[in-house]
Amino acid sequence: MPRRRLDIPVDKVTYTHPEILSKFTSDTGKILPRRVTGVSAKLHRKITREIKRARAVNLMQ
Repeated sequence: MPRRRLDIPVDKVTYTHPEILSKFTSDTGKILPRRVTGVSAKLHRKITREIKRARAVNLMQ
C-alpha cells in the first residue's frame, strides 16, 4: 500500500471537521496506521481521539 502523506494543520484536527478526519480513515471506517498516513505519533494520537469523539456525536460513521 503506498504511503499517503497528508499535510494537515494541527488546529484543523478537531471532531467538528469530519471531512478532514475522513482522510485518516479507510473506506470501511477503520483508522489508518501511522506508517500509511506518515504523521507523527503525537498527531496520530490526537487524530485517533478526535475520530472517536466525532463517532460518539454521530458526525462520522
